[in-house]
Amino acid sequence: MSAVQTVESRRAPHGAAPAGRLFVLDLSGGHVLSMNPDGSGKKILVSDCRWPDGIAVDVDAGHIYWTNMGNPKQNDGSIERVDIDGRNRVTIVPQGATFTPKQLHLDKVNRKIYWSDREGMRVMRANLDGSNIETLVQTGAGAADRLDATRWCVGITIDPKREHIYWTQKGPDDAGLGRIFRANIEIPKGETPANRSDIEVWFDRLPEPIDLEFDPANRIMYWTDRGDPPRGNTVNHAFVDASPKTSTPVIVFDHLMEGIGIALDVPGDRMFMTDLAGSIYCATLNGSKKQTLLAAQGNLTGIAYVELPTKEK
Repeated sequence: MSAVQTVESRRAPHGAAPAGRLFVLDLSGGHVLSMNPDGSGKKILVSDCRWPDGIAVDVDAGHIYWTNMGNPKQNDGSIERVDIDGRNRVTIVPQGATFTPKQLHLDKVNRKIYWSDREGMRVMRANLDGSNIETLVQTGAGAADRLDATRWCVGITIDPKREHIYWTQKGPDDAGLGRIFRANIEIPKGETPANRSDIEVWFDRLPEPIDLEFDPANRIMYWTDRGDPPRGNTVNHAFVDASPKTSTPVIVFDHLMEGIGIALDVPGDRMFMTDLAGSIYCATLNGSKKQTLLAAQGNLTGIAYVELPTKEK
């Protein structure tokens, strides 16, 4: 029996998933969208976003968070928050506090948001209200380093059990120089974001890894890759507790068109993906039962799946 089959035997059968809601970012339209998990019932919650990229939803607090990349040459990225119904929009990380924020991760337990800053060449976090902004990892500094795409941080997630942070550095387009790193969440005593001794290259020589999504129950990391086929424009996964030297990423989904966002519904045994061609896809966690939910929806980036109280759907 394969590793995928072994994991799947511990999950709920396909089709048993409760109802939920997808939240999706439209880069080209500057929108935060909401829809049913089958792609129906799409509505615009927020407009006039400045190149939105990463999204996270806090159901208990009733908030949606997203990053705005802004102009990559002007250090004017920001992070905003809005109620799940689209009301009470506020900026929590103002322009200039982060350069080009990308994927966003919500840590509800510790009341933190984490994000990767591409042209800022760093991994960052803040309190849920945007206060106490910190840099956890710094991969470069200055205009010359900013031209080196191997320094660009893009995807992000955390492993709460082992207190690790994971992030991607995608490298130049289709160059095969992409890497996934991990380190302790907290900076070692006496060290700085730029000289941390605990950073490990988890995988390297990847086509172009983008967003990360972690399944903590089964200890599996999923990620999108927008590089060239056959290894690029895919969704991959690997067990985080296995040594990278003895583990090879498994491709579970292919034929994305500039794949970006990924969201997991582990109890329902399904994952959702977006790409820059404007499609939203769904499949089981082992990549079977593939569906295209929507197509030609603009340039889609971040995606989040949550279960909402019925009255909020």
